[in-house]
Amino acid sequence: MDKVNIREKLALFDDHWSPRVVGELNGQHVKLVKFRGEFVWHKHDYEDELFLVVKGRFRMDFRDREVRLEEGEFLVVPRGIEHRPVAEEEVHVLLFEPASTLNTGDVRDERTVEMPERI
Repeated sequence: MDKVNIREKLALFDDHWSPRVVGELNGQHVKLVKFRGEFVWHKHDYEDELFLVVKGRFRMDFRDREVRLEEGEFLVVPRGIEHRPVAEEEVHVLLFEPASTLNTGDVRDERTVEMPERI
């Protein structure tokens, strides 16, 4: 049982759209990721996802609306809902989701991370 310093973990990497696992509980992963630009439209058929903004801001696009998130705010995207994160500037995000969650959901492309690194 070691504490995790989010700022220290975020300082360990600079790439975007490649989540890192920093904790695990009850079959769920706690991940950190940096966003910049547009991600792919995708959905997760079996997993809900929580996005918590640690630093910066981003927009979550849905087919029928958008939600803007600021530091300290979070959003739960329910399973089956198509979405796309977009960040004009770099944003640092904590994700909480089932360990089985693939970052690109039902889409496989160059941003797909099959086995996220643990840091």
